[in-house]
Amino acid sequence: MQNTKHTVHFADARILSSIDDNTIDLVVTSPPYPMIVMWDELFSTLNPDIEKTIANGKGNIAFEQMHQELDKVWYELYRVVKTGGFVCINIGDATRTIHNHFRLYSNHSRITNTFLSAGFSALPPIIWRKQTNAPNKFMGSGMLPAGAYVTLEHEYILIFRKGAKRQFTSESHKKLRQSSALFWEERNVWFSDIWMDLKGTRQNLTDEKLRQRSAAYPFELAHRLINMYSVKEDSVLDPFLGTGTTMLAAMASERNSVGIELEDSFSSHLTQTVQNAIDPMNNQISQRLINHKTFVEKREQSHGQLKHHNTYYDFPVMTGQEVNLELNFIKDIETIGKTAYSVNYTSTS
Repeated sequence: MQNTKHTVHFADARILSSIDDNTIDLVVTSPPYPMIVMWDELFSTLNPDIEKTIANGKGNIAFEQMHQELDKVWYELYRVVKTGGFVCINIGDATRTIHNHFRLYSNHSRITNTFLSAGFSALPPIIWRKQTNAPNKFMGSGMLPAGAYVTLEHEYILIFRKGAKRQFTSESHKKLRQSSALFWEERNVWFSDIWMDLKGTRQNLTDEKLRQRSAAYPFELAHRLINMYSVKEDSVLDPFLGTGTTMLAAMASERNSVGIELEDSFSSHLTQTVQNAIDPMNNQISQRLINHKTFVEKREQSHGQLKHHNTYYDFPVMTGQEVNLELNFIKDIETIGKTAYSVNYTSTS
């Protein structure tokens, strides 16, 4: 199995000049959320006028100023992403009271408009039902109409594609695509437009400043998206790397990755995380196999023997597209300097 390469650039995410044109197959990221208080300071460092705008009670203008900073990244993505490549953006809308005026700031729709302007095609999004609020919590006047507000318990995974559908023409690319197949039962869950089974993730950061600059999401979220929208040996980019979840999910999926992170204080955290990640990532890979075997057992009990058989494992599969599916485990991770990693895999073939 070929090694994968993973590089981190500690620089402003707006500066993607180190990445060549048309070299990225997939982007998976979660940017700072405009109009969420914890990211006010970050946006104000990018544009000092934002702090003044909020102080003057001009929420609509601050919302636009923040998104103009993100726009610089989104337009650069069109340059670096290959034709047929995908961009997946995890983003939540914001609710906020400024000068006694409570309202919704629709981050997902503002980002969608920019991607369309940049030339991307919008695909059906996924609603990630985080359910981070307790059932008895509400906003507003409680049982007395009409001053209460619906609580936001979901985020969006926006999905965009550059150009036409990706083509796999060479024999080597076709083989990689077959090896990267999903299990039938995974496909049925992952390609649903609502994900109810993923919870928010804890930000295990001791540095309060870093915690306020992290938009951490579950490993499983990034892992699903990478397996859904790329194949082995593809290059995955996260322009807001943070705690490195996208990079780790790329490692576990046998993809290459590039990460960009403004806050270089994340460097030591990333190094420690990567060093401790092999067993958890291999457990994730192993769990896919265990889940499939459980599915097969129940399926054959209710529907009879399956007709197809995987080439590499001693179990049946639902379709002929799964017969060459192969999951390799991480053997070791070599640290190259402070910002790069090389991952070696075991092979079942």
